[in-house]
Amino acid sequence: MWAYYGIALLIVILDQWTKWIVVKSMELGERIPVWEPYLAWLSHRNRGAAWGMLEGRMWLFTIITLIVIGFIVYYFHRYAKDQPFFQATLMVLLGGAIGNFIDRLWRGEVVDFVDILIPVIGYDFPIFNVADIALTVGVIMMVIYVWNEEKQEKKKVS
Repeated sequence: MWAYYGIALLIVILDQWTKWIVVKSMELGERIPVWEPYLAWLSHRNRGAAWGMLEGRMWLFTIITLIVIGFIVYYFHRYAKDQPFFQATLMVLLGGAIGNFIDRLWRGEVVDFVDILIPVIGYDFPIFNVADIALTVGVIMMVIYVWNEEKQEKKKVS
């Protein structure tokens, strides 16, 4: 069970390493094309939540993140035993939460750098990072887990 914490640790290390590279090697606002016009690295800072919402309320994000981390760890030890997919899901979420939490504590802002453009519809997706990817993947995994659990419950009732 404890080995699953390695998933969260790997995400945190990858997240912090990529952010460190961006901070050390790019000027704020610098854009490096990767696959024009769809993907670029763009050195950006976010002092809010997703898409810059609630900018400047670090105390709120600190409290919310600590509560979320507490719930994840509690659920992991209380409800995820003998459920490898649920354990992995919680650790992916934990890694993402801790990755951005470290930025907020140490930098006072979150380092974002992945810039995706969808030219067909003229949409420039909000800039994100590895922790954001982990949180998104974790939420998708949670939806799959809940959906499968509900399916299993319906089979038991039938």
